[in-house]
Amino acid sequence: MSAPILILTEVALGPSERAAVEKLLGDGGTPLEVLVPAGRKRRLVVDFLDHLSMLEFGKAVDGLTDRGPDAETARSTAAAALADSLAALEGLGSPVTGSVVEGDPVLALADRASSSSAEQAVVVTLPHAVEDTFHTDWANQAQRRLGIPVLHLYAGTGFIGDS
Repeated sequence: MSAPILILTEVALGPSERAAVEKLLGDGGTPLEVLVPAGRKRRLVVDFLDHLSMLEFGKAVDGLTDRGPDAETARSTAAAALADSLAALEGLGSPVTGSVVEGDPVLALADRASSSSAEQAVVVTLPHAVEDTFHTDWANQAQRRLGIPVLHLYAGTGFIGDS
């Protein structure tokens, strides 16, 4: 069996991500493994600047007082995103598995890459202007840590990021 393609995503995969993954598969048969983190570490200033840069003024202000979801809600949201992602990738001719991961998502991706001998990874994120600009986003972190090709997709857009 060939090495899996690992997919780390912070949101449920949709049609644009399915199309990108389908191009990576070629003839199919390559296993796919989806990793969805339970929650995201909040960085108040970075989140605030991200929202401002996207002209999301209401979200920027709301983010200053929002504590985010509790651990159980975060796991439940991640499990739902995982189920939707697995459904989005069905029918590609490749086995698809997935899991909800705790803690640092890039570290979880790196651990899974080394244990599975993965040869490529896909990181799907929403745009994060500050992290993307300073190359501290998940895709850039994964590229530095994994030593394998990492494709960065912006969720719902089909746009490939710079990692």
